[in-house]
Amino acid sequence: MLEDHTEERIINVTWHGRGGQGAVTAAMILAEAAYLDGYKGVTAAPFFGVERRGAPITATTRFSKKTIRTLTPTAKSDVVLVLDDRLMQTVDVLGGLKPEGLLIVNSSRPPETFCTDLSIAVATSDANAIAREIGLVVAGAVMINTPFLGAFSRASGLVSMESLVRAIGENFSQGAAEINIQGAQLTYQETKLNRAWRP
Repeated sequence: MLEDHTEERIINVTWHGRGGQGAVTAAMILAEAAYLDGYKGVTAAPFFGVERRGAPITATTRFSKKTIRTLTPTAKSDVVLVLDDRLMQTVDVLGGLKPEGLLIVNSSRPPETFCTDLSIAVATSDANAIAREIGLVVAGAVMINTPFLGAFSRASGLVSMESLVRAIGENFSQGAAEINIQGAQLTYQETKLNRAWRP
């Protein structure tokens, strides 16, 4: 659990996805939404390994009520988002999560089936199914990055859906923004938590 003096804290968020899933774009949109929500310090950064479609990638978002002066990679995250639950079999996504942090997984499985031996809070939402249902598909690939922003808002309570809607709208053309916003709103509604998590 985060300390009470959240006004002085830097919130560290780590995204785990695969090349082509849009984790880097989602990290940047989240930073913009956090700024719109009143956070004064915001950063977003990608970390690439082998740069090819389907390869595991990591991106980070940081935000704080005060100016962020450190740009070094974070050792521990308050929130970890996993865009493909199969990554949990090959990537140590939990290694960077604080002991009482929040794990958000793109999965049709209930949150109670993940990490039952840990004290972390777990949230799940089937962003794949939602994106397919509304036709959020580009070049045959289901786009789940913007829908999964809704899961972050619902599970963490750190950034409002109103600010996410504004940030998505500023990063896409009007037609594309509408379907991406719809995906985020539906994913927000469908997100399930194993227990309440409060920063």
